[in-house]
Amino acid sequence: MIQAFGSLAISFFLFTHAAVADSRQSAYQLLSPTNQAMQNDMNLNPALFAIMDGEALWQEKSQANGKSCASCHGDVKHSMLGVFATFPKIIHQKLQNVEGQINACRTRHQHLTVFAYESKPMLALSTLIAFQSRGLPIQAASIGSVKNDYESGKNLYFQRIGQLNLSCAQCHDDRAGLKLGGSVIPQAHPTGYPIYRIEWQGMGSLQRRLRNCLSGVRAEPYAYGSKELVQIELYLMHRANGMIIESPGIRP
Repeated sequence: MIQAFGSLAISFFLFTHAAVADSRQSAYQLLSPTNQAMQNDMNLNPALFAIMDGEALWQEKSQANGKSCASCHGDVKHSMLGVFATFPKIIHQKLQNVEGQINACRTRHQHLTVFAYESKPMLALSTLIAFQSRGLPIQAASIGSVKNDYESGKNLYFQRIGQLNLSCAQCHDDRAGLKLGGSVIPQAHPTGYPIYRIEWQGMGSLQRRLRNCLSGVRAEPYAYGSKELVQIELYLMHRANGMIIESPGIRP
């Protein structure tokens, strides 16, 4: 299995560098060569442990009814190929991100309680699913199918908030490439999530990063799984549409 991860890392690395054809930039391009190497090679990437935990959870049968993820979806490598790259999207008339859909499956089909956001099992399963889209382009939901949520997410991205009265766009559009606290400001494309962040010494979701940004501008963070955070996720995925999924990414 480790050799397969290594081969995938090499092909992904070559594909990523060949595919970048516009002015959008993944935060991967801001990493040191050492951290890039860590992301490229799954033998070095600490997120491998989350993926392995996710593989075990995929096969784990519910004590309530005996169903596992594999019972419905089969082999994760085939059934989840490219799936992560299409979220968030409307499912059962609700805008859902991957974490929300994992919990919907747990309650609806396995008769289990939900995983908490940022819990080890939630991050393990979401990282496993995201990994099946590694090296593939983001395919954001069509605007027509998510129009109201897209517009809400866009408005939230450009809205000034918090005691510092800043918007996401003022940092990640207007000042991308400049430095803040000694670090280069990225363009905020969600290509690597869930990520292993060295500062966190562990895995984290896009919503954790969004909440950190909200705290950084001295605003009250939206709750994990809130409609607002999923709408921002949707807008960010549209903004990065066609860019390559790197998950699981490495970030400082």
